[in-house]
Amino acid sequence: MTELDMTTFMNLMVVLLPFLLLTAVFSQTAIIELSLPSAAGGTAAIDPVFRLEVIVRADSIEIGDGRQVFASIPKRDDAYDLRSLNDQVVILKRQNPDTVSASVLLEPQIEYDHLIQVMDAVRATHVASTRPGELQQIALFTDISIGDAP
Repeated sequence: MTELDMTTFMNLMVVLLPFLLLTAVFSQTAIIELSLPSAAGGTAAIDPVFRLEVIVRADSIEIGDGRQVFASIPKRDDAYDLRSLNDQVVILKRQNPDTVSASVLLEPQIEYDHLIQVMDAVRATHVASTRPGELQQIALFTDISIGDAP
């Protein structure tokens, strides 16, 4: 009877197991909660409540309420001006403090990364905290729906 030599297999496990444990710690999953329009919704009557609508186009970002466009922010140096978008959204939030709903509408060729950046600019802003050097996050329009741009 010969004995089974497990030394090589054990050496492999000693190296492989810490590597797998270390890489598993650094992987994170981020979940963004969205509300998508339903197909059964149909055409509803015009709602008197304000609802922010941000349309991301290839060359600009438009801010409106579905009936009119309040501002159009063009791209600067081939990048969206998210700081100006956030400033405009803060102004609209001050005018409509009870509203939390917003729609982000995209043209088909807009990249996913731009969608996430625009959603972050619509969802919250950062202001100086009472402690020096710290920023405080203020929620703006947290209930975001996404869809296709008209």
